[in-house]
Amino acid sequence: MTDTLTDPGLAALLAAVLAGMAGLLVPRLIARVPEPAPKEAVDDAPPADEPPKMLYADIAARPGLAWRSALLAAVAGALLGAATGFDWPLLWLVPLTPVAVALSVIDWHTRLLPRVVVVPVTLAAVVVVTAVGLATGEREALVRALVAMVLARSFFWVLWFVRSAGMGFGDVRLAAPVGLVLGWTGWGALAIGLWASFMLFVVPALVVLVARRDRSLLKRSFPFGPFMVGGALVGLVWGTALAARMWG
Repeated sequence: MTDTLTDPGLAALLAAVLAGMAGLLVPRLIARVPEPAPKEAVDDAPPADEPPKMLYADIAARPGLAWRSALLAAVAGALLGAATGFDWPLLWLVPLTPVAVALSVIDWHTRLLPRVVVVPVTLAAVVVVTAVGLATGEREALVRALVAMVLARSFFWVLWFVRSAGMGFGDVRLAAPVGLVLGWTGWGALAIGLWASFMLFVVPALVVLVARRDRSLLKRSFPFGPFMVGGALVGLVWGTALAARMWG
């Protein structure tokens, strides 16, 4: 029985099934997101010379979104389950996975990360992580997670403050739950996760810039949320091992 509970393969399968099933609900979640209030729209809106924001209802109605979201969530869930095993972090990682997929889809099409989704999700994650940390005696992991959340959000706030035209405040908000879950895993996971976010964004961007030879692309805004989510997945799954190899 103990071997079964510690089997990473079984944890991967269970996490994949649960996250994949929840991923089918991504279109419903997106459709229920209210359109941004005028102030929020002005704060996070793309430049005037870019296409107008796509309606959330139109994004939710895109053909095949449900099964594609379910597939992405299932793959991510499987990776997280295999890396984590039947351990406490699955309590927040599995529910956060389809939400992260939904936020990535929204940001990809609108360059917005809705406050009405990110803030409640962050607060819920903090409550669950804190409850688990206190109940299981994992005080060190809890403190590290909370500190990492503050550090990650502060880091992205500085980037936003220095060049707000290139980064929306939604990215600053999203950095909080990303820092929280990475921090619970470890400082190495946090460092690799944030580093991977920028690498996943910068490398393809440079390829496109060189291929098109269009400097005006440097002045355009691009969605960073999907890359932050991808970097977080890298940090959670491989971050600790990579950090150990890189820094000992």
